[in-house]
Amino acid sequence: MKETAIVYCESMFGTMDGKTANGLVRRSDKYQVVGVIDSTKAGVDAGDYLEGKPNNIPVFASLEQALAQLSKVPDQFIYGIAPSEAFLKRNERAIVLEAMKKGMSIVNTLHEFFTNDEEFVKHSIKYGVNINDVRKPPEKKDMHLFSGRILDIKTPILAVLGTDSAVGKRTTSVILEEALIKKGLNVAFVATGQTGLIQGAKYGVAIDAIPSQFMTGEIENQIMRAYDNENPDIIIVEGQGALSHPAYISSCSIIRGSRPSSIIVQHPPKRKYLGDFTYMKMPTIQSEIELIENFSKSKVIGITINHENMSDTEISEAVTRYEKDLKLPATDVLKHGCDKLIDTLFSTYPELARKKNKVLVN
Repeated sequence: MKETAIVYCESMFGTMDGKTANGLVRRSDKYQVVGVIDSTKAGVDAGDYLEGKPNNIPVFASLEQALAQLSKVPDQFIYGIAPSEAFLKRNERAIVLEAMKKGMSIVNTLHEFFTNDEEFVKHSIKYGVNINDVRKPPEKKDMHLFSGRILDIKTPILAVLGTDSAVGKRTTSVILEEALIKKGLNVAFVATGQTGLIQGAKYGVAIDAIPSQFMTGEIENQIMRAYDNENPDIIIVEGQGALSHPAYISSCSIIRGSRPSSIIVQHPPKRKYLGDFTYMKMPTIQSEIELIENFSKSKVIGITINHENMSDTEISEAVTRYEKDLKLPATDVLKHGCDKLIDTLFSTYPELARKKNKVLVN
């Protein structure tokens, strides 16, 4: 049985900074999400609000309302906001303390570690609950430097990168993973952020919490763990940020550590400025592809679209335009599925198509 969880996402559900809550509402292999807290969307169905498909996850105005309406207290209180500053706001502190008082363990996704906070630790002991700092890195003695073992891997490694943070790289990765599994392939997914880890990814690391000297080695180590343990047909690696983004180095480390043999690029056509950096214009999809290919020495084999602020007609027009101008298959996996991506993967890696056919025949 999955543990039950309430996800805190005040004022941010369905937005870029609410990506952790958004992801958990879409999929969670680890927790049964029983509600979202966001007073600005209270009363709606979370799935209906996010994707137009009800999923019976209610949005509550407050923790108090959630506890009054749910049949029992959830096992976990998950902080589901991913703000750029990554620290707890003063008014939110009381909510976390109240959740512990009510008997809920805390899943903390911030860079501010609650296990280093004396008051939080005392509260957790007093009420017999746990604190999970998802982004808290291991001790340096337990981290990994790049070993070069990944250079010997013959298994296809696909990285899903993007033109900005919070554009849907993880969402595309897990949807593609599910689609390939349905084709009968053995797929290993490597998460690189807190949301993927909370969703239940078996392999991964919150790469933005790792000291730069160990970033590449930690990514390589997770891929090697997946390779050794699962003997996968293909490995999908979640991207972070963007290679061109001036504030983040995570994409650089992910490319160097994973050594992808092919790449998919996710892009929001209507986004004009970088998220949280509104004084900087978005790169074009063309410029990002050129940068990625020059840096990685790997080929971009497909484009995926984030449809924020786009109508269905605009999505279709963007797909047609990118396919014509860039000579690459394009899709919106939430709207149109993964068929084009799977076709280009089978074309790029004929051995995958043979394994799929073998499974279907058997």
